[in-house]
Amino acid sequence: MIRVDGVVKTFGDKTVLHGIDAAFDPGQVNFIIGRSGSGKSVLTKCIVGLIEADEGAVWYSEEDFTAMTRKEQEQVRLQIGMLFQGGALFDSLTVLENVEFPLRMFGSMDAAERRERAMECLRRVELEGAEHRFPAEVSGGMQKRVALARAIVGRPKYLFCDEPNSGLDPQTAIVIDNLIRELTQEYATTTVVISHDMNSVIEIGDNIHFLHEGQVAWRGDRKGILSSGVEELDNFVYASDLMRDIRKKLRGK
Repeated sequence: MIRVDGVVKTFGDKTVLHGIDAAFDPGQVNFIIGRSGSGKSVLTKCIVGLIEADEGAVWYSEEDFTAMTRKEQEQVRLQIGMLFQGGALFDSLTVLENVEFPLRMFGSMDAAERRERAMECLRRVELEGAEHRFPAEVSGGMQKRVALARAIVGRPKYLFCDEPNSGLDPQTAIVIDNLIRELTQEYATTTVVISHDMNSVIEIGDNIHFLHEGQVAWRGDRKGILSSGVEELDNFVYASDLMRDIRKKLRGK
């Protein structure tokens, strides 16, 4: 579990986060959603320690991350897997070498153990047979699956996914969504997804936090988000033609 208590962050004379309270549960796909500039990225960076909050605390399980020394925080980060928006694969490394990379950098496995674990993760995302290709030789959807395999190779307790469906076609996005949900449940991971993709939120969002102007304006699950009654959230949810059609159908019932 990750808990955020009263986090405030100011840059110069602009306060970006106004006392954020949030809780992200293990075994669930936890979403942070909101318009650009709402504070999603700053909050995420505060949670993982890339930015230091001015006030408040971030808890990993029962440990106050914000009160830890830098060395203690590094130990927590070893339990975090990251799926970056662009995949962030190394072009000069093969698919297998990309997945093995965290184990080489931070693990104590020998070469055979690293390969076995990396191949296990590639099989889990249905990429066995692609291990000797380079990122440029596989599709965008396959690259995201490679990045996801790399994110879970260290068996993280916490998984952060930044816009995992960015640049993907709808069918491939569904594949990535299903993998994130399955892996979260399988490993009881505390998964936090930062996304603008309402399709993903509706499909796999167990626990959703909507940020508006640096505050949590609504929290709930995917069942409640379509009828929240919060104007700012409704405007965000129903921005697309597809979601507006869904709203019309709901109102027609």
